[in-house]
Amino acid sequence: MKEFKLPDVGEGLTEAEIVRWHVKVGDLVKVNQIIVEIETAKAVVELPCPFEGVVAALMADEGETVDVGRPIISVDDGTDPGPVSGSASGSESASERGAALTDDMVPSLPKEERQPVLVGYGVKMGTAKRRARKPSPTGSAEPSARPSTEPPADLSGEPSARSYAEPVARPSAEPPARPSAWKSEPVLTGAAAAVETIASPGRGAILAKPPVRKLARDLGVDLTALTGTGPQGSITRDDVHSAIDAPPAPAAARAVRAGADEERIPVKGVRKATAQAMVTSAFTAPHVTEFLQVDVTETMDAVRRLRQLPDFSEVKVSPLLLVAKAVLVAARRYPMINAAWDEAAQEIVVKHYVNLGIAAATPRGLLVPNVKDAHALSLPDLARALGALAETARAGRTQPAEMAGGTITITNVGVFGVDAGTPILNPGESAILAFGQVRDMPWVVDGQIVPRKVCTLALSFDHRVVDGELGSLFLRDIGAMLQDPLRMLAWG
Repeated sequence: MKEFKLPDVGEGLTEAEIVRWHVKVGDLVKVNQIIVEIETAKAVVELPCPFEGVVAALMADEGETVDVGRPIISVDDGTDPGPVSGSASGSESASERGAALTDDMVPSLPKEERQPVLVGYGVKMGTAKRRARKPSPTGSAEPSARPSTEPPADLSGEPSARSYAEPVARPSAEPPARPSAWKSEPVLTGAAAAVETIASPGRGAILAKPPVRKLARDLGVDLTALTGTGPQGSITRDDVHSAIDAPPAPAAARAVRAGADEERIPVKGVRKATAQAMVTSAFTAPHVTEFLQVDVTETMDAVRRLRQLPDFSEVKVSPLLLVAKAVLVAARRYPMINAAWDEAAQEIVVKHYVNLGIAAATPRGLLVPNVKDAHALSLPDLARALGALAETARAGRTQPAEMAGGTITITNVGVFGVDAGTPILNPGESAILAFGQVRDMPWVVDGQIVPRKVCTLALSFDHRVVDGELGSLFLRDIGAMLQDPLRMLAWG
């Protein structure tokens, strides 16, 4: 029996989500057969099986997030059976997961027919670290040691000695007033101080003592609308009185608390990584954005002529192709635009190659794959590379390696009907160009106002690396090449 542990398929990834299993318990698998799709913080990746045998157990469910190094599948390869180990969910036996195997389901695999592991990656033993468990959303916690001999109150929101579904005996009159030192109600022990739970859609259990709940009813306060300040988030008398003194909530807020339809989307995978990267970039690199309107009438004519050439008969030619070529030529003229800031070494790293990133909106979120060594490609080869990049991104098959190592990025916001924006730098880069929509506008040509094809370019750059003069020259040259594409030949 062998277990396949989740490998690190990217650059220091710590976890991945199980998207879809391609096998089930009892299936016969071969070496390097695709068995599962996982989603990392960068891409959806297909994992092959390093063993041959019969699937004994799937140790992670679809939609579950798994730490790198944890076993995700057990395969019976004909060797001596062993217990299925792993994390809490992975330690269940196959029968506990509803997938017990019988002896006649496991074919005998002669030793000489077994193949060695052909997968060239894996996790070194002892390197996986388990992350700290997140607290339960219901607010449950391990009860700490207390000097009192009374049993601690159950704060998990689940009934213990009796069911809270049963009617609760309440005194006919309000309990006697407590000393002022008890007002904050710091101790929740004993039957007299039992905390009861109130079901609240979207918030889990609401903790409140019977006297507090009675006070809220008498004063007409909705406990589900309060945030408790007591131990374990329980609601106190002060919280109820504060709600009475507080100004009324806006109508929109009251409507939401009254149960208006809401949707919560977990932030994970690509969206989580993108959010973290954008926050890091925005608050680390000092961004400057410059704008330039350009007459691209000649560029649009050049695109139509390129489409008629035999060299471009099997590739898509769009204005983005000539924008990319202009960026590559301008980057060669101004190498500092293709540099990066090394904070640890306090150095500027100038890169004499261009891995051209193209921002792509996909159902999984924003991806920025890049064309490796784009500076060395001919125009037809660049067109093929951009087409393959876009097709792979739309299919959700962009791999982590295709998004690593970018040096400068283009984002084509024009495809969404947008004129311009202030793009955020891709982490590790010093410039990003936004290419707006091309539309007809009145333009002055030789002293006459005529309709022309016009677009807006927006260049954001890291002001630690690129000063205003360099950014302006780079943007001006791109505009000049798009206004007159022959300049690409002269400067390239």
